[in-house]
Amino acid sequence: MSFLKHVLLLATAALAPLAFAQTASLDFTRCIEGLRGDARAARVQDEAFTRFTQGLMPDMSVIEKLDYQPEFRLPIWDYLSALVDDERVAAGQTQMAQHADTLSRVAERFGVDPATVVAVWGVESNFGQNFGQYPLVQALGTLSCHGRRQAYFRSEFYSALRILQAGHIAPERLVGSWAGAFGHTQFMPSTFERLAVDFDGDGRRDLMDNTADALASTANFLKKAGWQDGQPWGFEVKLPEDFNASGEGRRTKRPMSEWVGRGLVRVDGSPLPADLGSAGLMLPAGPQGPAFLVFRNFDAIYSYNAAESYGLAIAHLSDRLRGGSPFVTPWPTDDAGLSRAERRELQGLLILRGHDIGEVDGALGEKSRAAIRVEQQRLGQDPNGRGGQKLLRALRAEAPTPQAVPEPAPVAEPAPEPAPAPDFNPASPPSR
Repeated sequence: MSFLKHVLLLATAALAPLAFAQTASLDFTRCIEGLRGDARAARVQDEAFTRFTQGLMPDMSVIEKLDYQPEFRLPIWDYLSALVDDERVAAGQTQMAQHADTLSRVAERFGVDPATVVAVWGVESNFGQNFGQYPLVQALGTLSCHGRRQAYFRSEFYSALRILQAGHIAPERLVGSWAGAFGHTQFMPSTFERLAVDFDGDGRRDLMDNTADALASTANFLKKAGWQDGQPWGFEVKLPEDFNASGEGRRTKRPMSEWVGRGLVRVDGSPLPADLGSAGLMLPAGPQGPAFLVFRNFDAIYSYNAAESYGLAIAHLSDRLRGGSPFVTPWPTDDAGLSRAERRELQGLLILRGHDIGEVDGALGEKSRAAIRVEQQRLGQDPNGRGGQKLLRALRAEAPTPQAVPEPAPVAEPAPEPAPAPDFNPASPPSR
């Protein structure tokens, strides 16, 4: 091969990715422009469509997230130990005190108690610390033109454009999750249009920068989902030793008298209340773990993000915010989960062992799990990449001094890890 041909081949290879990117960008621009007619039919004005989509570029990372099926899944005891820990309880009680007047007026108007509303706020965005960083028009535009379920995402795309067109939220502030949820309590755009509330009467429904609007909108969601004022979500119960749980579940509601007849009592041994209607039996970790009788209000919480572990996190956090205690029945594991403070401690210990895991932020992502597997292998533990109490205790015992553990970086809490209650389930659209 001549020197000139070699140079030309190298130049062609170098330019190929650029040409591909330019082609993809052109295809995306054509796709977006092709949505103009449907957007017009969906009440998006031409001027607004042009203004909010002009120069829009695709973000293919959202397609990767749409298609991503992580192998690592947290057991429910890990999921709850991070979402409902002493830090979040203390922060939530502070928020309840700070917003007491607003929450009282929200409860009076919508019939949803302050602790439940604040619990949703805490689980969804850590009280406004984690909104997500994806510009919604870009993310939803990309999902409208690439990947699966384009029809669903186009509907959300048009909803986002209508929100901007109405002036509820400034374009630069409309950011959220890769799948389109945004604001203090992570509404999808279509849910915003149906259920968001202008609680302070300023003419805008702002879930990003107006806490009163966000809290009231959350209560409105729960009310419309069937929340019953003054009723509990459920409570922990104790099963008799010979109890047959076959066929039972959240949806299988039975009269309280039937549960009494089958030997169930409250977890403290007191009899079940007889005046609460029908309840379903939920066993999130099987009959050997905590058991719960759940009522209609749990179903309302569940509708926010259709996963029982998610609903249980909000329900339990609401109880803790009212001064309740942790679950009485232990989870069926000999290696309990870690709170966020313990996760940060574990990350600091991993750094002391020489692992490059990035920031100490309490999120046990891929780098942290890779380091965990190395340490588990070294210690003779199952190298499953899960951070639990066993590994934390072993690394603590080897640490030179507690003071040597690196301090966490002062950053906002990251998004929750993949868990039994994902932010977006590709099999069904987010309920909110």
